[in-house]
Amino acid sequence: MHDISAIQDFLACPTPTQWVEWALQHPETLLIDHAHCEKKAASTAINLMFRYVDRPELLDALSRLAREELLHFEQVLDIMRKRSVVYDHMTPSRYAGGMRQHMRTKEPERLIDILIIGAFIEARSCERFAALAPHVDEELGRYYKFLLKSESRHFEDYLTLAKLYTKDDLSERIAFFREHEKLLVEGADTEFRFHAGVPA
Repeated sequence: MHDISAIQDFLACPTPTQWVEWALQHPETLLIDHAHCEKKAASTAINLMFRYVDRPELLDALSRLAREELLHFEQVLDIMRKRSVVYDHMTPSRYAGGMRQHMRTKEPERLIDILIIGAFIEARSCERFAALAPHVDEELGRYYKFLLKSESRHFEDYLTLAKLYTKDDLSERIAFFREHEKLLVEGADTEFRFHAGVPA
């Protein structure tokens, strides 16, 4: 399996085992929400490209990232079709919104926070694929291991951009979001989602 030690070091806590057990009880929801997550990741990258047209490094990195996320979206849809799982609307978990509510509003601080949050979302996705891979069927396990490589690169892309666009030391801001991410991951949720906490 792809080495995810850098991601484990970046996150404040591992995915709780209660979430893994919850995921295994909701295989269809897991796939549907995973597809939504890939689509949202592509959408986030494209929105940033529209908003920050004057940042060439961001345009290059996020154009590649968006293409990759859309490819993953298609791959998840393909797996779902083979399993007769119907893709449908789904309410998002409180995870991304819970992270974004702490975002600063003034530029360039806003951009820096968006990029740090992006790194956490990608890192947590990657860590969850690693947590799920040993417990799911062979096809899904193989696919999650395949995703580990690109998702870990996406986490690094976001962090690299955040460091590029500020002269400030980011360790304090990263530590701030790390703590909030931990609260969301270990907190209780009533509905299962890919980025949910533990069952309430």
